[in-house]
Amino acid sequence: MRFAKMHGLGNDYVVSRFEGISGDDFPRLAVKLCNRNFGIGADGMIAVVPSTKADFRMRIFNSDGSEAEMCGNGTRCAVKFFVDYVMESSSKPAASGSTLDIAVETLAGIRTVSAEFKDGTVSMMTVNMGAPILKPSEIPVSVDSEPALDVGIEAAGRSFSANCVSMGNPHAVILIDDPVESFDVARFGSVIEKHSLFPKKTNVEFVNVLSDRELRMRVWERGVGETFACGTGTCATVVAMNLAGKCGREAVVHLLGGDLTIRWADSGDVFMTGPAETVFEGETK
Repeated sequence: MRFAKMHGLGNDYVVSRFEGISGDDFPRLAVKLCNRNFGIGADGMIAVVPSTKADFRMRIFNSDGSEAEMCGNGTRCAVKFFVDYVMESSSKPAASGSTLDIAVETLAGIRTVSAEFKDGTVSMMTVNMGAPILKPSEIPVSVDSEPALDVGIEAAGRSFSANCVSMGNPHAVILIDDPVESFDVARFGSVIEKHSLFPKKTNVEFVNVLSDRELRMRVWERGVGETFACGTGTCATVVAMNLAGKCGREAVVHLLGGDLTIRWADSGDVFMTGPAETVFEGETK
């Protein structure tokens, strides 16, 4: 099986077309391939497969084998893989600076990506991540208030206030006074992920507000652990902090792996701009 190891700001994936492999085998295969000691090593595995609704379909699996509804960094990696390894050369723009819109089918719906080309390949991408989901039953989070802001959570002997948003997958965004660089994300994130308030578990973002256009964030991803970046989590963070009156509708978010620019448009959709890179190509059995 041929694959590409790719990353979006350090959030890394094994990406392949998985030709000849049954979809039922994907969870088991994800656990095997993502193992950093006995496999290729990655936060997740992405299958780029045919779609009847879009240019291609993306299936994304966490390192524990669970399938995710949506992933922003993963979407950028999947688009770069599609352009570099699947798309016919005649369909690609030749001029640097040219853009191409690519539709991606995900479990959270169709996502449109504007891919900017440089030297014949994709450099930066802007993903229309869709509108945030704020209804508690659809996030889901077991509270009555809408939007689900200032949700009290006890975890590992400490009290937190979470702002809950879904970007096709659930997020609990937590503003903290502690410097996020030295915060114990694993200790608290691992508990909040599985808190009884979240029937499908949740991703957890810990945030410092630097200004109304600049945030710093670290993320504990559901089914993975702490990662260097999370696209949906970054979008959820800007939405949640805007609703809480802490930032504007557009902000740069500093992550361990680099920066993403998020814009919550007046139309209601959230747009995420960032890169994706191929680390290496390989073959495995």
